[in-house]
Amino acid sequence: MAEWETRAAVAADVEAVAELRAVVLRADLERLGRYDERRVRQRLRDGFVPAHTWVTEAGGGFAGCVSLRPGADGLWLEHFYLDPLLQGGGIGAAVLRRLLSRCDRDRVPVRLNVLRGSPARRLYERHGFTVDSEDPVDVFMVRPPLPVAAHDS
Repeated sequence: MAEWETRAAVAADVEAVAELRAVVLRADLERLGRYDERRVRQRLRDGFVPAHTWVTEAGGGFAGCVSLRPGADGLWLEHFYLDPLLQGGGIGAAVLRRLLSRCDRDRVPVRLNVLRGSPARRLYERHGFTVDSEDPVDVFMVRPPLPVAAHDS
């Protein structure tokens, strides 16, 4: 696995994140007939909250991001994107493990939605997420907090 680290996002990260979102989601959105070159970026810009977002850096540069947005019934994992050239190398799983261990310590459930048919769903299932509901585009998943000792085994 490549060396990586996370840092708090800043407002200036929005365009790099919007561009990465467009690249990462393109194939799934096209398969679902929902890809729009402008909208895929604008939706990120409209919902980008640096205070809830971390940037992943690898090799000294921007590699991805993830957000944990507070919700009424836990935290929402959003905008979890990793440069396609780094996918499959363990960085995404390591970032997710780190975030989930914090949520477990705080006893907070985590929710997310993933596009139907997205390979990312397997990553989430491996980390304890289960399907809560589905619609024609999204699969909504939830993960209750695990006992903190579960991370030590």
